[in-house]
Amino acid sequence: MSGYIGEFISLLFLAVALGLDAFSICLGLGMQRLRLKRIAIIGMVIGAFHIVMPSIGIFLGKVISGQIGHWTELAGGVLLFVIGAQMFFSAFSHEKQRVIQPIGAGLLLLAFSVSMDSFSVGLSLGISGVKTALALGLFGLISMLISWAGMLLGRKVRGVLGIYSEILGGSILIGFGIRLIFG
Repeated sequence: MSGYIGEFISLLFLAVALGLDAFSICLGLGMQRLRLKRIAIIGMVIGAFHIVMPSIGIFLGKVISGQIGHWTELAGGVLLFVIGAQMFFSAFSHEKQRVIQPIGAGLLLLAFSVSMDSFSVGLSLGISGVKTALALGLFGLISMLISWAGMLLGRKVRGVLGIYSEILGGSILIGFGIRLIFG
């Protein structure tokens, strides 16, 4: 039972780390003063993409895992570490990103772009063998809730938290990567 609780807590922290990337983007979107209906739709689409992308990654990770055997945990840990480091250091990038309008194809592109790290994490989780339904449910739910929170907070606050959320999310992924590597 304690193993299940430990895995749940680990996956919850991982879901929050993945959602923080969406949070920083949604914080900026919320500063556009979106209507509440648009905020609800954007959050649900981002949540759906945070289920679809890691499920593809988990499937591919399980296929790879069957072929490379005992190296799977190390590979998963390295992958999480690299994703976290990229997320961490991208927070310090001074390049301005063009704002995508969250309607139609722009919304799908936005959701796809913020869920790419979920694909990579799903790949590493598939390699390490995780409870798939639990991971996907948490990733989707948490990213949806965090996206909503980011947009609602963005309506109130103007740009203070953006970089710090990416740094925190990257640090959490780095921590999980190190844990898998040195286990």
